Amino acid sequence: MNGVALSVSRGIARVTETALGPYQTAVLRIGFGLTWLLFLLREFPHRHELYGPDGPWSWGLARRLTGDNGAFTALMWSDGRVWFEAVYALAVLSATLLVLGWRTRTLSVLFMAGVLSLQNRSVLVGDGGDNVLHLMSVYLVFTRCGRVWSLDARRARRAAAARERGERAGDRTGPVLWAVLGLVLAGATLSGRLVGHDVEWTVPALLWGMWLVQALWWAAGRRAGGGEPRVLLDVIGNVTHNAALLVIMAEACLIYATAGWYKVQGSRWQDGTAVYYPLRLDYFSPWPALADLLAASGTLVMLLTYGTVMAQVAFPFTLFNRRVKNVLLAVMMTEHAVIAVVLGLPFFSLAMIVADAVFLPTPFLRRLGGVVARGRWWRRPAAVPGGPGVPAQGTAEDAGAARVG
Repeated sequence: MNGVALSVSRGIARVTETALGPYQTAVLRIGFGLTWLLFLLREFPHRHELYGPDGPWSWGLARRLTGDNGAFTALMWSDGRVWFEAVYALAVLSATLLVLGWRTRTLSVLFMAGVLSLQNRSVLVGDGGDNVLHLMSVYLVFTRCGRVWSLDARRARRAAAARERGERAGDRTGPVLWAVLGLVLAGATLSGRLVGHDVEWTVPALLWGMWLVQALWWAAGRRAGGGEPRVLLDVIGNVTHNAALLVIMAEACLIYATAGWYKVQGSRWQDGTAVYYPLRLDYFSPWPALADLLAASGTLVMLLTYGTVMAQVAFPFTLFNRRVKNVLLAVMMTEHAVIAVVLGLPFFSLAMIVADAVFLPTPFLRRLGGVVARGRWWRRPAAVPGGPGVPAQGTAEDAGAARVG
């Protein structure tokens, strides 16, 4: 009985004292931010047809749909071209800053708002990758995804070093950003655009909730001097982060499990010919010669068809064995890379690869970070316990991350 109680207490301490998987959530932040950014830049010349006033899905139709389903989109606040350009530019800017890890608590919320605003404006545009990005943009809001490999982590190290030297580490940018966004939220709420009879309460409540949390965090750190209120908020942040990380993992498993079991029921997947048909579609053949080469071999088509089903069905069960999980993870990522090239679905494949990355082992991610740092893609931080890119409390974080990986 004492052993069980000790294990439970250790588990509670791990969940409350540490934000697990800092490297994995950093990869999610960078990966999904980069996926959305590249998509927006690629579609920049066609943005008016996809999400703007020149699209076949008009503003009036979108207004009727969002009035029925209550979906959030800032593009319904006005049908003007200037407002559309402003929202699109904000989506690009928020994705860029999220990748860099600047003010990730705030930018993750703005990133979510940009994704929801554009995707909910034109629901007929997109594929499975957009659905994954849609969900993950919401989950990222609840994670502490800027603990490593971010400008936030660098600022935290510099602030800690300044305090050790007896200097005062002030932050003017954060309160200014908080105040500006508060005015925007207040204006949107008072005008009836953010809260109304045709808008669900979930996203507005999330926006206001995160704004209030920022105020509490700043007040606790400034007035209590990092005492018990700040410790309590830190515990709540860790629990929320770990719960969101668990939901992200469960979501990835659910995607593969449902996809695999639905495929099992299809006759073309049962007879081993399902992969052949998309290879023969001109719309999914950016490299016709390569598609013809793959489709010409019946044995290869059969192996790919059955292999896809088995990998997707088996993936959730392999999480109980680290070695098998890592092998199958490499297979799944390779499969998505092949889909990106052969079928011309780069953003769908990139979104799925990023979702898979939440299961990557921490030692691998740390080595990858070291390779990037030595390549001087960004300035390498000073060495601290726990490896490159880890804040001063990195030892405890790495211990939790190793368990995730």
